[in-house]
Amino acid sequence: MEKEKSADDVYQMLSESGYADRAIEYFQSKKNIGIIEDADQVTDLTGPCGDTMKISLKIDGDRINDARIQVLGCPGAVASGCALVSLAKGKTLQEAGNIDLDGLYRELEKMPDQKVHCARLAIKTLQKTLEQYQGRQTYRAASGQK
Repeated sequence: MEKEKSADDVYQMLSESGYADRAIEYFQSKKNIGIIEDADQVTDLTGPCGDTMKISLKIDGDRINDARIQVLGCPGAVASGCALVSLAKGKTLQEAGNIDLDGLYRELEKMPDQKVHCARLAIKTLQKTLEQYQGRQTYRAASGQK
């Protein structure tokens, strides 16, 4: 009962702060939070505000089969990271690399204007993750490694 009231209080606070129901759901459910133990790529990035995100990807060919995120930050960072990972799952590396701020905001529906940096950090973390993975693949191919 107490946990339910606490969740309702958090929901109300976030709603009054300008978060849409969808963004609040990503924050409260923590969907996609975690790490993939045998990930093909794990990359972290810390934003100028101090929030940190770490993305783990499991990749088959050029498609993202699974993705998880760890977030040390505010509700905007958690919601942005969880939504971005949701969008990236099942996409090719190129499709995932093309996810932009507008696409992420469409998924979240609405967040306070001062939280746009959270969404940018999520996008930049995914882009860095993909770049590092592709760089490693290029290096492996050039050196004859599998």
